[in-house]
Amino acid sequence: MRKFTLSIACCLLCFMVVRAQNDWIKTQREETSKKIKKDDKDTSTRIWRKGLNLNVNINQGTLTNWAAGGDNFSFSLGSTVYAWAFYKEGRRAWDNVADLAYGYINTTSLGGRKSDDRIDLTSKYGYDIGRHWYVSGLVNLRTQFTNGYLYSSDTTPQLTSKFFAPAYVLLSPGFDYKPVPEFSLFLSPATSRFVFVANDLLSKQGAYGVDTGKYFKYEIGAYLSANYVKTVVKNVTYKGRLDLFSNYLHNPQNIVVFFTNAFELKVNKYLSAVLNVDMIYDDNVKVFENKKTGVMGPRLQVKQVIGVGFAAKF
Repeated sequence: MRKFTLSIACCLLCFMVVRAQNDWIKTQREETSKKIKKDDKDTSTRIWRKGLNLNVNINQGTLTNWAAGGDNFSFSLGSTVYAWAFYKEGRRAWDNVADLAYGYINTTSLGGRKSDDRIDLTSKYGYDIGRHWYVSGLVNLRTQFTNGYLYSSDTTPQLTSKFFAPAYVLLSPGFDYKPVPEFSLFLSPATSRFVFVANDLLSKQGAYGVDTGKYFKYEIGAYLSANYVKTVVKNVTYKGRLDLFSNYLHNPQNIVVFFTNAFELKVNKYLSAVLNVDMIYDDNVKVFENKKTGVMGPRLQVKQVIGVGFAAKF
């Protein structure tokens, strides 16, 4: 009987202790919530913003006993990767962008060849000095993944480029203007530009403006880079970039132009259509023949790619 009474007393004591502990925890939560009441207007800020857009487009076709004619087999693959990492804390900002693309096409009559090829890496660090202006430094590398050829119906394909032949490296101190998140304008009065041609054959030809037998060329001049990213209408995004460079050391009036435009139409979570239009003018790229005179010289280079396929954002 004494043991039973003692057991009941112990149970009651434990119950009272647990009840008191629960009441204390509840009271502490209520008091804490009063002290740390979050304002609805408060917004959290992230120091880093990162992301990646991936697009892969595949097309394939076959013809058998097709009276209208055409290639018996065709296959094309196009892919783009756009990755970014943006840092912002206080008055300091650091933007990093990787813009990659590769395309391949194979047909019965033409064989296999690439249709797109780009490596474009940019890193830009800036310090806010007020009124949307930043004192900045920019580093940019632009080259390609694989060999490039000029094709003619009556001659063997001519090698015109390889990985790091050419490669363009920019080292640019200057000022960056960012009035809105969608637009930035970078200006530099003194930019160092290195042109690399890491291939013996192309080096001997003096390709891309390097001296014959040399593997790189140094230039210094004025540089401008304008970037714009905007959702034009619902599910349609435009991304554009215009780079201009004037070499103080040789023919500064012949401005190097690099202009890239991309429209992306988002169909749903995993399907999209992409239109890319790139334009390049470089007076040192003299591999294009004038049909009338037969003289080799520079020309406005235009590349247009349309693709529909898989898309993913991370």
